[in-house]
Amino acid sequence: MAERERERERESSSSSCHSRSLSWLTKPCIPSERDPHRHFSTPSPLPLRFISTPIPTPATAISALPDDLLLECLSRLPASSLPSLPLVSRRFNRLLNSDSLPFLRRSLGLLNHSLIAVSLSSDLTLLSFSILPFHHSSSNQSGIFANFESSTLPLSIASGNFSHARAVSISRFVYLIGRGAMIRFDVWTGSVTICREPVFPRKKFAVAAVDGRIYVAGGSSRTSSVEEYDPETNSWRVITEATCRRYGCVGASTANGIFYIAGGLGLNSTQNTLDARTCAGSIDAYHISSGTWLRTHSGPIATVPAGGCILGACGIGDMLYIMASHALEISFWRWNATITRGNSNSNNQVRWDRLKPPPVPVAGGQVGTGLRFSCTCTAVGSNKVAALVHVSAVAVRGRVRAAADNDMVAALFVYDVLSGEWTRGPHVPSGSRRTSCVAVEC
Repeated sequence: MAERERERERESSSSSCHSRSLSWLTKPCIPSERDPHRHFSTPSPLPLRFISTPIPTPATAISALPDDLLLECLSRLPASSLPSLPLVSRRFNRLLNSDSLPFLRRSLGLLNHSLIAVSLSSDLTLLSFSILPFHHSSSNQSGIFANFESSTLPLSIASGNFSHARAVSISRFVYLIGRGAMIRFDVWTGSVTICREPVFPRKKFAVAAVDGRIYVAGGSSRTSSVEEYDPETNSWRVITEATCRRYGCVGASTANGIFYIAGGLGLNSTQNTLDARTCAGSIDAYHISSGTWLRTHSGPIATVPAGGCILGACGIGDMLYIMASHALEISFWRWNATITRGNSNSNNQVRWDRLKPPPVPVAGGQVGTGLRFSCTCTAVGSNKVAALVHVSAVAVRGRVRAAADNDMVAALFVYDVLSGEWTRGPHVPSGSRRTSCVAVEC
């Protein structure tokens, strides 16, 4: 019996998971409610939470691009999208006005030469800016022209008189200078800005752009000053005094940095009289960088042969193209001059070439005493001259009859320098008067 009791005790001890010999090791691991400080409590598991942390990703918005890449994108926009760019941000507006954008659009073939015809309504209340794009094709085909696209502006946007205003272009901007007023028209965006007016009010004066600045002369009995306008500072200043006072003159410029003042009537401010013989066919030239007048021994730098009256002028390269009237006909001239600083001798350094005149819409291409004739010439690119001709008489059955002011005939002609031929342009919008034209890229 004693042996059986000892066997049962050995079996129970071997089957127990906590032997007496290991009790000293297992007791500290067992939780005890009496003395909780004698063991480490096991924390209960917490519920899982997913914390969404934003992962930085590269920005893909177009506004995040650097200026050079953003310019590449903006240069490919259609012309219809350009007016909205200044409304996006100041940065877009700054890039729109950068010098790189026209260069990029020109390299992509997105810029075409266009004529901007600026006219005043008959009631003197609206200004009209008509855009005439040129297509890329041969010069003798009428297909080089597109249709006029006009937009009108009320004259209430600026005070002053624009009835005898002159237009001049710099880059994509058209500056319209009136008597005591000046506005700037942005061809790309269609916006209009009021600019600082010239120092002296002028009427029927000469104007031209040279190296990004505007120069005006003549058209005033109060002064013979030549003024310069800086678009960056929006300011005018007097730079010199003209050799003679002219009224009804026209201006032009050439690539050698010369401002030409051509035609008009000689103005005697003391006697308040006009002299048609002294200035009608002569040309004065002012070299901008040197600040000197280019003269010959006899006076003006050049004079139209046969005593013609200069009506329009423009420059292409170093050539000066002149539209003039000779009694009963219209003539077209090219003045080839190699002019250096200082005085020059016209007999040795200049040469007149008589070119084919435009087919004006009058009988036989002749101008009689009963006709009123005016002309605006402008250079289109490097090989075309545009002439906007106004004639206040029409040919009816071979006879010329007088016409009212509101019935003035306006015709556009383009001369190709390479072929020497004229092309008749599209119909000029009616209902306007005193229209002038300038060329821009848009």
